[in-house]
Order: sequence, then C-alpha cells, then structure tokens
Amino acid sequence: MLAVGTGRPCGLAVLPRAADGKPAAFPYVILDSLPGEFSGPSFADWHAEAAWTYQATSVGERADQVQWLGDRVRAVLFERTGGGWRTEITVPGLRVIDRELTYDADGEPVDGSQGSIVTYVQRFTITVTPAA
Repeated sequence: MLAVGTGRPCGLAVLPRAADGKPAAFPYVILDSLPGEFSGPSFADWHAEAAWTYQATSVGERADQVQWLGDRVRAVLFERTGGGWRTEITVPGLRVIDRELTYDADGEPVDGSQGSIVTYVQRFTITVTPAA
C-alpha cells in the first residue's frame, strides 16, 4: 500500500530491492511491525480490539527527499476524502476503527560508510475490531 501510494519502493523490514536485485534508488521506505497491544476481553470475544503499531522509515540522501516522502506516507495513511479514508486498509475478518500517527520525527542525518544518508521516522497505530 505504501509503495503504490507514495510511488516509491517499500521494503517490509528490509531494504527494498529493484527488479535486478540491487538496492532500490533513494528515496525509499522501510516498514517495520512493532509489538501490538490488545485491550478488553480475550481476542476471541466479539468486543475485543487489537492495536498494531508500525514504523515507516523514509530513507534518502537529502533532508528534502525524506521530508517529501514522509508527507506522502502521511497522505496515504491519514488523508480523508468526502466518503472516508483516501486509502482503505483491508484486514480479513476485522474492521479498522482507528488510525493514529503516534510519532513523527524530522529528518535525521546518519553517517554511513558509503556516504551520508538521512532518515525520517514515523510510527502509526492501526486499531481493529472483529467485523460485524
């Protein structure tokens, strides 16, 4: 969803790769799943909710690249249209009831052995409940 919505490569907990297997060109996103939280009764119960937190790390060579990509990540996840969310999140058997941006950092330079890179970290939580 992030790769399509931002137009840039996205790796799931790994560096995204191009079709030839080489590392994707800057800027790109790395998406990591963080520990989840459960509230209310056991998850098998009809009223149980689960909150899954993810970290989207935008990586680029310059601050403007990662800030631009961070803006696109926010738009994909949180932009609304007249009828609801711009991008639907489908979870089989569950209904998404909340989306929350829990952390939004500015671009942070990182010195690397191959040159400098800049990262922009965003954390967001998706809360679900069993579908009716």
